[in-house]
This record gives sequence, C-alpha cells and structure tokens, in this order.
Amino acid sequence: MINSRFAVAIHILSLVASGPREKVTSEYIAGSVNTNPVVIRRITGMLKKAGLLQSQVGTPGAVLTRDPVEISLLDIYLAVQEKEDLFSMHENPNPQCPVGKNIQSALEDTFHTAQTAMERELANKSLQDIRTRMTL
Repeated sequence: MINSRFAVAIHILSLVASGPREKVTSEYIAGSVNTNPVVIRRITGMLKKAGLLQSQVGTPGAVLTRDPVEISLLDIYLAVQEKEDLFSMHENPNPQCPVGKNIQSALEDTFHTAQTAMERELANKSLQDIRTRMTL
C-alpha cells in the first residue's frame, strides 16, 4: 500500500529544487512538511541512495542530481516505496471455500494491470510537472 513517504519525497525534492542549498536543511524541510526532521533524514537517505539527491559532509542542505524535468515521479516512487506491489494479496485463503481457492488467481491480472497503469502514469510525469502546478 502506498503511504505518505511518496508525497513527502516529492515535497522534499520540490523544496530542494526551489531553495538555496544552505537554506534547505532537514529542519527547514521538516517545518514545511510539518513532521520530525528524523523522518525527513530517513526519506532523504532513500533519495540519496536512489541517486536523486546529493550532499556533502560539512555543507548543509542537498542538491538534485538531475534537472527536475528529468526526474520522473516513478523514479521518486521507486526510491521510497517498499518493493511490494500497490495491491497486496492476502495470504492463505481457505482452499475449501469456492471463493477462497480462486480469489488470488482471479485478482492477479487486475492487480497487475492496475500497478502497471499507475507506474506508466508516474513515468510520464516529472518533478517539474508538479512544481509547475504549484503556485509559488
């Protein structure tokens, strides 16, 4: 299931893209997101690991590794989401039940199609698209 990490990651990258490096610290971002700086540092670490952000020891703030138009929402999604699918299948339904023994195979194609459609949509939108939609 998608949690708020994805939205927070987009928020972080949008701030980094729009502010001077030394101003956009984890404390500043946490104030904008209205969360704890520890949460921001954790998500920022994921974005760095994915190669979307870069920072230097001893220098406050971070910078994008690419232009916002080159960072897709799918890049961000994959950086911060667990490697699970959007829809999770419940495990061990009752094989003695006519629905229980068939529900997983009946849902697999639909869930896969929905996941693929979402990823395709995210791949077609960039961080810059989101920034353009904001009134700054």
